[in-house]
Amino acid sequence: MIFTVAIDGPAAAGKGTISRAVAERFGFAHLDTGALYRAVGVKGGDPVAAARGLTPADLARDDLRTLEAGQAASKVAVIPEVRQALLDFQRDFARRAGGAVLDGRDIGTVICPEAEVKLFVTASPEVRAHRRWLEVGGDAAQVLAEVKERDARDMTRADAPLKPAADAVVIDTSRLSIEEAIAAACAVVSERLCK
Repeated sequence: MIFTVAIDGPAAAGKGTISRAVAERFGFAHLDTGALYRAVGVKGGDPVAAARGLTPADLARDDLRTLEAGQAASKVAVIPEVRQALLDFQRDFARRAGGAVLDGRDIGTVICPEAEVKLFVTASPEVRAHRRWLEVGGDAAQVLAEVKERDARDMTRADAPLKPAADAVVIDTSRLSIEEAIAAACAVVSERLCK
């Protein structure tokens, strides 16, 4: 069975947590596409060469969840040649047998516009900044500023800007518990699987 679940949204909205839970619940493979860009960003050097030479070891680095890696990912993600280098990898993963869940910023709009399920997971900048601050610490005001800066960069880039697909189901996690957000996502997937 080929069945793709595309989950997009801004940083710290909960899309990674929801994606992993959906993949586990339905027995699908999971790909955090942001990790690809984070790995390219933290490798340093020429980003295009880094994207073309990405290895499984690069994706296993323990520094991919830092604020610095997130900022680096957002900066290399605006480079069209980097995006192109990672495109085929993501599309092949999405159409693998047994089903796949991909989370990122342009999965439903660019990478997998034919996905059987498209979700857009979001939350207010303040809620997302608080979540990120709980994860990485630091100065709370600076974390909020960085979240807003990253949103602006991701939403206004010329190539594949962050936005919900026209047919995406939007899940706002601002006031939802993790369990409620996962349940909402799983309900959409279950409904589409039954069709």
